[in-house]
Amino acid sequence: MKSLNSNTDESLVRLYRSGNDAAFETLLMRHKNSVYAYIFSYVKEEDASNDLFQETFIKVVNCIRRGDYTESGKFKYWVMKIAHNLIIDYMRINANRNVISADDESNPLNQCKLCDDSIEETIIYNQNNEELMSLIALLPPSQKEIVMMRFFDDLSFKEIAKITGVSINTSLGRMRYALMNLRKIMRERNLSFSI
Repeated sequence: MKSLNSNTDESLVRLYRSGNDAAFETLLMRHKNSVYAYIFSYVKEEDASNDLFQETFIKVVNCIRRGDYTESGKFKYWVMKIAHNLIIDYMRINANRNVISADDESNPLNQCKLCDDSIEETIIYNQNNEELMSLIALLPPSQKEIVMMRFFDDLSFKEIAKITGVSINTSLGRMRYALMNLRKIMRERNLSFSI
């Protein structure tokens, strides 16, 4: 049997949709390290990262089988977006689970000052990240794609140019306009991030 490694992500998706399970295994092996690293960079916990990684690819499988995946040449970006949404859900649920009532006087945590700034900073970071994602979603598709690939997938402009099929200068130009548009949107909404 011919190796599937030389196939593009899109052709592997088509093969998997038509019943070739080895095609999905090739996709998984191709992207598992970067997807897991992305999840772990937010969650910082191995068990939770493994759970979210599995949940990500279960959603991927279900979407492909239902025909919900539209071919755009951006399979990895699509998978990362699914992972990102699951991370946000996980953080939201986890933040609610760890709430301790300040009214419970029997709780030893209420008897001494144990406030940890890093938890507060994490919550603020996550809220800022969600707000930034909602702003990025307002960009034109080509600019949004560049921002996501550069800042969330950590790709170089050379890699972005290769994936998107445009020149490095076009990638740089799209990033420049994306940042200008983000700054304009933030000014209009009276928001401040450092970009």
